Amino acid sequence: MTAVPRSQKPAGRFRRMLDRLSTSQEDLESEELREDAETAGCTRIGDCLDREIVTVTGTLRTVTLRPRAGVPALEAELFDGSAALDVVWLGRRSIVGIEPGRKLIASGRISMSRGRRVLFNPKYELRPLGRE
Repeated sequence: MTAVPRSQKPAGRFRRMLDRLSTSQEDLESEELREDAETAGCTRIGDCLDREIVTVTGTLRTVTLRPRAGVPALEAELFDGSAALDVVWLGRRSIVGIEPGRKLIASGRISMSRGRRVLFNPKYELRPLGRE
């Protein structure tokens, strides 16, 4: 007789409730963000490859002003529950609505910089505040 791993067993209502209560808040938020990306029809950041044109969605974790090659650059970390990527707007010191905790959809070509995914000057859409 072989044991079926818990993750492959059908989960009843009580099991789902127990799993939800025993899961950390960070894991719950990550799961919610992954579901949101799937619902929006966006690519998961963890699945993005170098030089690929993608549309991703997630929550901005940090927003900083970090000059690149002497040019001002607004840099934000976008997290979708699977991975994070850096979104960089060159020549900008600030953008109204770009702040930590805000959800957005961004489109552009992924590049790799120092082992991290980066999206330079993306087309973006801020998600309505009422949906957060």
